[in-house]
Amino acid sequence: MLGNIWNDLCTGTGWMMEHLVLINILLSFVIIFFQRRKPQTVWTWLLVLYFIPIVGFVLYLLIGQDFRKSRMFKMKEIEGEVNYAVRRQEKSIRRKQFRLSNPKMERFENLIYYNLEAASAVLTGNNDVQIYTDGREKFAALIREIRAAKTYIHLQYYIIRKDELWQAISRELIKKAKEGVEVRILFDSMGCRDMKKKDWEELNANGIQTAEFFPALLGKLHLRVNYRNHRKIAVIDGRVGFVGGFNIGKEYIGLSEKFGYWRDTHLCIEGSAVTSLAVRFVMDWNYAARDNLFLRDELFEIPEYVRNGREPVQIISSGPDSKSEEIRDNYMRLIHKARHHIYLQTPYFVPDDCILEALRIAAKSGVDVRIMIPCKPDHPFVYWASYSYLGDMIEAGAKCYVYNNGFLHVKGLTVDGLVSCFGTANMDIRSFELNFEVNAVIYSEETTKKLEEAFEQDILNSTLVTKRLYEERSLLIRGKEQFSRLLSPLL
Repeated sequence: MLGNIWNDLCTGTGWMMEHLVLINILLSFVIIFFQRRKPQTVWTWLLVLYFIPIVGFVLYLLIGQDFRKSRMFKMKEIEGEVNYAVRRQEKSIRRKQFRLSNPKMERFENLIYYNLEAASAVLTGNNDVQIYTDGREKFAALIREIRAAKTYIHLQYYIIRKDELWQAISRELIKKAKEGVEVRILFDSMGCRDMKKKDWEELNANGIQTAEFFPALLGKLHLRVNYRNHRKIAVIDGRVGFVGGFNIGKEYIGLSEKFGYWRDTHLCIEGSAVTSLAVRFVMDWNYAARDNLFLRDELFEIPEYVRNGREPVQIISSGPDSKSEEIRDNYMRLIHKARHHIYLQTPYFVPDDCILEALRIAAKSGVDVRIMIPCKPDHPFVYWASYSYLGDMIEAGAKCYVYNNGFLHVKGLTVDGLVSCFGTANMDIRSFELNFEVNAVIYSEETTKKLEEAFEQDILNSTLVTKRLYEERSLLIRGKEQFSRLLSPLL
């Protein structure tokens, strides 16, 4: 029996080797003529298939297929009152009846309109935004809100690890479920691959509903690395919502020997913007769970707010199901709008050509462009590609820093102390085109200045990469950079 299986495998492998050229030609034909990709991505795949044909074929199966137009990502569109609010705000802007309370924000009105039109992102003005840059503080706040929940708790995370942090959170969730609070957890299959099926079944047995986004086909075998749900959202009672960079795992509270202190940014919002986060969660839940929570009107009722905030916020999201790259376009528009300074933090700085050129033009035009990345890699190829792009920005006159006090995982930028865009999206092609992401655009001097103060504090724990320092890097590092940069459309 085993001998027959071995013979069949050898026969199949032999057939593939004999027809490898034909397979590569067919794949090349598909990539060029049947998939609408950017030219640099097409050329990268063609080079991979040509120079490393066997490995290239496997890589294409894992990360190369384009499913963005597939039926699998056709989610339910926002309907009813949310859609009505979008159209109403669009009309107000067209008729010049729309005004933000801060006149300095007038130059960003076309960005607000774009988000309404492209992302159905309603602008709400009654929000209070709290910023968490430390994991322990963020999760302490999340647990407090979970304990205060009365009707429902919705959690959506890319990574959940079965460790002491998750044990503390899950205990509170089980308590609330037993009290009659509806608890739903949406997790990404690949990001949570360390969790076992029995872990989710245990939660189900305790009254917690779970749904898996894009599950593995064979056990833990993930044949597709792309199209992951990278969003981190928590919504409690429709009153308070969390969005940002922290996943759930002990490394995010600084307990990893490899990474040390984990520097991230997470927002806790109370106000009507939470409804937008609630809608975003429900859209993802409906797809993963084959459910329709839009029929549950009580999940979208406007609660009584406590903090009485006054900050305007739009929640924007993007992914393979989006008609355009909304988060990337927001970064682009904000860069173009900058007059004085741009502060950008990202763990992965692999911008597309347009973003890179916009940043270079801003720096050469006298805008104070500051970019900060981590000093250590969690994904080596991405790290060295990031360092390569830093060289372009240093040449253009930007100030580029590497953060030394642990690992920097912050994802966002601020412009002129006025507007900030923070959330789950990295400054890389993967976040722009392949992953499901969500960000908050905050039109508030108060919050933006707090975020910029945090950036300036991080500078004290960072090294400025001067032109001289960058040019002194070794041939080995230069080689790593160049090779990784060639692969950047695939990273």
